[in-house]
Amino acid sequence: MDIEIKDVEHRYQMKTPFERLAIYDVNAVIKEGSYVAVIGHTGSGKSTLLQHLNGLLKPTKGQIRLGGDVLEAGKKNKHLKALRKKVGIVFQFPEHQLFEETILKDISFGPINFGMSREKAEEKAREMLKLVGLDEELSDRSPFELSGGQMRRVAIAGVLAMEPEVLVLDEPTAGLDPRGRKEIMDMFYSLHKQRNLTTILVTHSMEDAAAYADELIVMHKGTVKAKGTPRELFSRKDDIAAFGLDLPETIKFQKRLEETLGITFKAPILTIEEAASEIKALFQEENAL
Repeated sequence: MDIEIKDVEHRYQMKTPFERLAIYDVNAVIKEGSYVAVIGHTGSGKSTLLQHLNGLLKPTKGQIRLGGDVLEAGKKNKHLKALRKKVGIVFQFPEHQLFEETILKDISFGPINFGMSREKAEEKAREMLKLVGLDEELSDRSPFELSGGQMRRVAIAGVLAMEPEVLVLDEPTAGLDPRGRKEIMDMFYSLHKQRNLTTILVTHSMEDAAAYADELIVMHKGTVKAKGTPRELFSRKDDIAAFGLDLPETIKFQKRLEETLGITFKAPILTIEEAASEIKALFQEENAL
C-alpha cells in the first residue's frame, strides 16, 4: 500500500502551558515496495513522524492515508488494530520490550493477540526465528539468556511474525558495534527484497541511508526540507550541511581522493563496494596508459 502524508502537524500537550509544536506542514508520498530513509538532526521530528504511521500518535492537523485507512485530525479511526498489524515498528533497543518466559512465547504474543491460533502462531514464530538468523533450538530458552544482538533479533522476529506490509525502523542499530550494525542492516535489506516490504528507516547514519535507501526524506526543524535519491541529495554538500547533517564517509573519502589526484568522479560514491570498484578502475586506466 502507498502511504500519503498530507499537511501533517503534531502538537504535544495541546491546550496546556506545555504545548509544543513538534512537526508541521509535512507532505510526502511513500510508494509501496520502496525503501525510504528519513534523516535529520536530533529534534528534527523524525521519531514523531514515524509514530503517526500506525496510529501511536494522531495528527493535530492534516491526514495520513495508508492504503484504504485514513488517520485524520479530529476524527476517530475504528480500524487501528488492523492498521497496526499492517505497519510494524522496530523501535530503538527493541530488546527492552521482551517480557515472556521463552523466546517462542515472546515471538508468538503478537500473532495470538491479533487472533491467530496458538499452534499457528508458534509455527510462525519458529519460521521467523530462522528468518532472523537464529537457531530453532533456542525457542524454549528465556530471551534474557541471550546476547544483546540475539535479543534484538528475537524482538525483530516478534514484529515480523505479524506479517506487516510496512516495516518502520527507528534507529534499529543503536548500540551495536560496526559488524553487528552491518549484519542487522543487511538482514533488513534482504527481508525488504524477499517480502516486497515497504521499508521506512529513521536514522542518524548517513552511511546506512546512502547504502540501503531508494529515496531520502530530510526533516529539519519539524518539517520536510528536501526529498530525493541518495545520489541527488548527497551531491548537494552545502544543503546537507545547512540541515545539520554530515556526508557519508565514502563521499568524504571521494572528495579527498579527488583533491589528491586532481580528478573528478562522475557521481557520489555511496558504498565501500562502489569505492573499491572506482579505485580498481583508476588503477586499470593508469596501467593501460
